[in-house]
Amino acid sequence: MSSYGATSERGRTQFRVRAPLASALWLCLFEDEHEEQVAMARDGEDWVADIPRDLAGVAYGYRSEGDWSPEQGKWFDPAKLIIDPYALELDRRFEHSPALAKFGADTGNIVPRALVPGTLPEAPLQAPRFTPGGLVYELNVAGFTALHPEIPETQRGTIAALALPAVLAHLRKLHVSAIELMPIVAWIDERHLPPLGLANHWGYNPVVPMALDPGLCPGGVAELRDTVAVLHAAGIGVILDLVLNHTGESDVQGGVLSLRGLDDSVYGKAPDGTLINDAGCGNTLDFAQPHVRALALETLRHFVLHCGVDGFRFDLAPVLARGPGFDPKAPIFDEIAGDRLLADRVLIAEPWDIGPGGYQLGNFPPHWLEWNDRYRDDVRRFWRGDGPANVLATRMAGSSDIFGPHCRSVNFLAAHDGFTLADTVSYEHRHNFANGEDNRDGHSENFIWNNGVEGPSDNPAMLASRQADQRALLATLFASTGTIMLTAGDECGRSQHGNNNAYCQFVPLEWEGRDLALEEFVASLAAMRAACGEGMAQFSRDGSWTGIGGKPLTEADWNDPALSGFVYLPADTSAALGFEVDRIERRVSIHARN
Repeated sequence: MSSYGATSERGRTQFRVRAPLASALWLCLFEDEHEEQVAMARDGEDWVADIPRDLAGVAYGYRSEGDWSPEQGKWFDPAKLIIDPYALELDRRFEHSPALAKFGADTGNIVPRALVPGTLPEAPLQAPRFTPGGLVYELNVAGFTALHPEIPETQRGTIAALALPAVLAHLRKLHVSAIELMPIVAWIDERHLPPLGLANHWGYNPVVPMALDPGLCPGGVAELRDTVAVLHAAGIGVILDLVLNHTGESDVQGGVLSLRGLDDSVYGKAPDGTLINDAGCGNTLDFAQPHVRALALETLRHFVLHCGVDGFRFDLAPVLARGPGFDPKAPIFDEIAGDRLLADRVLIAEPWDIGPGGYQLGNFPPHWLEWNDRYRDDVRRFWRGDGPANVLATRMAGSSDIFGPHCRSVNFLAAHDGFTLADTVSYEHRHNFANGEDNRDGHSENFIWNNGVEGPSDNPAMLASRQADQRALLATLFASTGTIMLTAGDECGRSQHGNNNAYCQFVPLEWEGRDLALEEFVASLAAMRAACGEGMAQFSRDGSWTGIGGKPLTEADWNDPALSGFVYLPADTSAALGFEVDRIERRVSIHARN
């Protein structure tokens, strides 16, 4: 493990931090709320301090001195308390303040302080519980647990709640292979949100990459490790959604919180010195820099070694391979593949960002899985009525036009970012006014439909049509080749009221008002898929497709968006499942074939 950060052992505590352009650095220790400043010694590009005491559990930060010249990438201001980039736990959640960006404004009582870790037990190093072809269940910890009637109020909104029997029962009912936790690392609100009375509820704006959010994980590293162990005992893997593409220090109007106040070279710059914004968040971490990759790799190792997680989903993953353009042979890929702790982990890319050439679906290494938005869009278009059968069949069969013969697709109908499944069939337009941006934010093209009425309806026929559409979409997903992903609540009709960018809206899963009939339908699909074992990952790849009456499909049929239905026949007649699609009846019939 890295020598950076704070290390306490044998009665001494050592601190090491990188700040090559600083003229001085102080370690700030907080005991009984008194700030003790200790001058650190330069060691090349680093600064070090060796304290002859065991400081495990003590809060600390740094203060740096040097030039204040933002246009030259120098943001040194001793009034700013700096969070250790290698911090593992913080003493409080982030709170946005104008003082974070104001030169000379002291932030010692605003910024969270890191806690010196004690000896961290290692989690058992075992093969991942998840294998490609399984069901990934994406969830927001707070939203998933906040209203659950069987979770004690004191545990709602915490990672520990995921280890409770009621949650495990729900995950088992759906035959979940792995849960994918939306960010659980501490984050800060975007600065435009507090004046609007809003807050970031998704967490895709971290400041440092390893420090767990004290609200989600009040028990720190031990809470996450213990929860992972319980889930593993139930046969369920854990994948962390990590944001390594940018930090919450944002653009040049943002705050000085951590890396910016120590080593601004971590952020990508254009030739004219302006910040590169390939992440759309005001700054982008520069993975061409070895010290950026070192911090990212240490993050992955920490969560595997000390928490036992099975893998990672990388937000805006092309950033990891930019230097400045996307490189499919970027150093980070070999560094992960050659690491003893990381080589066998589950690696999932969100294969796009907003930078030049940022759409990289299908271009990640052969052992990486990739979110497949083409699957989402093409399956939606088919059931909306304007997508041909041949495209649907290609998506269901593993998207070989994108991935070749070895399917790496993560198939999904909806994710945290965008419309929920229920909203997909209930709206034709986004309704994001509550976000305070005049409905300009969020994707504008979503391949959605409302069945005749925009938004909520109490018309029985309308509700029946929407229910049928959801069932058809879900059955298609569960009958598809590849890994599948379901966002928590899509199995039971969760709505975001037409908001397709609800990061600043808290919309918890309403457990006592959920659609139990739809949930049971999904559970039956999951049981059938699970019964096929690993073979289900290749279910719809091999076999033949005919019309519902048994007539072979012509080329015209395949390209006709009005084709009423077709049947898939497995090549192996002993295969557990077959299915037929009828768009007119809004159904996918999945049945045993003997």
